[in-house]
Amino acid sequence: MTKITRSEILDTAKEYVTKDRAATHGDMENNFEMIAELWGIYLGVEVYSADVAAMMTLLKIARSKSNPMHLDNWIDSCGYMACGGEIISGIKSEEDDINTVKIKGGNT
Repeated sequence: MTKITRSEILDTAKEYVTKDRAATHGDMENNFEMIAELWGIYLGVEVYSADVAAMMTLLKIARSKSNPMHLDNWIDSCGYMACGGEIISGIKSEEDDINTVKIKGGNT
């Protein structure tokens, strides 16, 4: 395997979440909201778009445990965290309906 730097990983993740995947999967915010709604229905609990970003990151972390040499898991996890950060940054203040992005069990 060729050595890849953290900058290259982040650059690749940036390209994925801003170009390739957006063209293939559509608007990230709408996509994550739809996933949150469907997961919520399936699980019988409220799920928010920021939860989707965090849980997809956890999925990639789990996959990296079973195959740490597969770089896609490392790259995608960076992309999911960036998406979650963008979702959270859309909140102007605690009063701006923070519950629409709250991560269950993670707000202390």
